[in-house]
Amino acid sequence: MSMTTKEQADIRRKLKVLNYGKEIGNISKTCRHFGISRETYYKWKRDYELKGESALINSKPCPQNPKLRIPLYIEEKILYLRKNYHLGQLRISWYLKRYHDIKVSAAGVWWVLKRNGLNRLPKNQRKRSMEQFKRYEKQVPGHRIQVDVKFLFFTDKTGNETKRYQYTAIDDATRARALRIYDKHHQSCAIDFVDYFLSKFPFRVHTIQTDNGHEFQAKFHWHCEDLGIRHVYIKPGKPNLNGKVERSHLTDDQEFYQLLEYTDDIDIAKKLKEWEDFYNFHRPNFALKGKTPYEVLREKLAPQ
Repeated sequence: MSMTTKEQADIRRKLKVLNYGKEIGNISKTCRHFGISRETYYKWKRDYELKGESALINSKPCPQNPKLRIPLYIEEKILYLRKNYHLGQLRISWYLKRYHDIKVSAAGVWWVLKRNGLNRLPKNQRKRSMEQFKRYEKQVPGHRIQVDVKFLFFTDKTGNETKRYQYTAIDDATRARALRIYDKHHQSCAIDFVDYFLSKFPFRVHTIQTDNGHEFQAKFHWHCEDLGIRHVYIKPGKPNLNGKVERSHLTDDQEFYQLLEYTDDIDIAKKLKEWEDFYNFHRPNFALKGKTPYEVLREKLAPQ
């Protein structure tokens, strides 16, 4: 049987190493020169002496066992979650177990994604962090709510750019979130948003924490105080102190906005509401060890 080009290359490469060692008579120097171990050199030499050149061909990998491969219907669910929600491998594993009672390891999910060319996404490649911060969290729901604004830029079908503002509130203890989109960015919007998330969250809010943006100044501050809610500012230039809401905005980019096609404000508001519900009630959260925010909320509010 004729050999393939790769098999011929295997023989030529290993014969070159063996002949070099024979010529100079120094096995250690030969191994350093070719970057192999002495054990590898002697194994090649022994195989060649016993079986000839055919023994120098690299062994083929074990054939794939179809019994060990993830069934097609599970692969389809994995690919659906990846394409439609941009979930990572561990979160897909959690999701399948939680909602479909399907047990697939994170590694198994990764191989499915790899095989289908979906192991990397366009906007959530891992980036090297220059500085790491430890995020502290309160244990009582509503003790501290982080609030921030995410600037959004959409391009419609005619090529015109539209600017919108996503106001976000996240509970420090449970990661439960409230989201609302506005076409303006000032204190009236911030005040309206406070009233909105107070009606959404099923717990009393003790403290609201914001940065020093113009939308969170005197009118906003005293609106919170009039409601019996303490309003505090983070230190200027320290966005990490509002780290949970900042991190949640990155999740919005990765799992919501890069999948979105802007049409109009009514449509975007409806889709944002769907994303808010999915985040709070269905999406497994890494920081919560695979639980959803409202699962953790129920646990914390349950009578002891």
